[in-house]
Amino acid sequence: MLACLWGFLYSSYFRFWLKWILRLLTGKCELQRVLGGSKAGAQRALGIGTGEGREGGPGRAGGHGSEHRPNAVHVDEADVEKCVSDIMKAKKIKEEDTGFKTNLHISLLQISGYTKLYLNVESLRKVPYDSDNKEHEEQLIELWNLLMPQEKLKARISKQWCDIGFQGDDPKTDFRGMGLLGLVNLVYFSKRYTNEAREVLSHSNHPKLGYSYAIVGINLTEMAYSLLKSGALKSHLYNVVSGLPQMEHFHQFYCYLVYEFDKFWLEEEPESIMHFNQYREKFHEKIKGLLLDYNVVLTLQN
Repeated sequence: MLACLWGFLYSSYFRFWLKWILRLLTGKCELQRVLGGSKAGAQRALGIGTGEGREGGPGRAGGHGSEHRPNAVHVDEADVEKCVSDIMKAKKIKEEDTGFKTNLHISLLQISGYTKLYLNVESLRKVPYDSDNKEHEEQLIELWNLLMPQEKLKARISKQWCDIGFQGDDPKTDFRGMGLLGLVNLVYFSKRYTNEAREVLSHSNHPKLGYSYAIVGINLTEMAYSLLKSGALKSHLYNVVSGLPQMEHFHQFYCYLVYEFDKFWLEEEPESIMHFNQYREKFHEKIKGLLLDYNVVLTLQN
């Protein structure tokens, strides 16, 4: 009860006067203090961001000074400069304060870019795998060639697909949940980190600790997607790129998940694949815990 009362009094009265006193003493508004006193990356972007509580989705509103930039998360890169100018005018910040201007510009790019990245990932996820689409088929065959260069695929519909962890003779049925995003992730990991991908594939064929490589890979696509959607990837992405997060950065995070899950699975030594969901959730909680760190960077290095 006392905590609720204090929260109400602070938000309704004390916070206003505290901000007024701090501005009087420092000569800076709250937004200037946040940008000037925070480390570049997640700490700064989350400090000023729109809806930057970690449980918030990619497009919620709120944050320091958000009343002066309600559409910041929706602006295009070309419009960020105008948004920065509008905020500086509203806050009566001089144009000579180039440090503030630069920091705000970068942070708004990161915030708006996160929303744009989520929309791009979601768009790709909604594209169903189409066996009549030449580009889709070429990517699927490329996946096989990257992972199994020593063995020729005898036919498009073949039991050989089970050798890289698909469930049946035709992989297209396994992409129903994540759409084309699942295939693009698998191909990216196999192309960008070919040695690591083949290493993980060999581990997945372990006689006791084996698992379905492709199916688990698609499952980890869902994990990466859900973390992006929930806003949990903000700290990581804001630390990785000083500007607009791109699809490349999402794929890189996926590669990290695949490689780290393989290590996690082997270290845990599950009794059988029947316990997959239990260990998958344990791994998911581990990743979510890491992402709570303002300084987190989860990337796989060559």
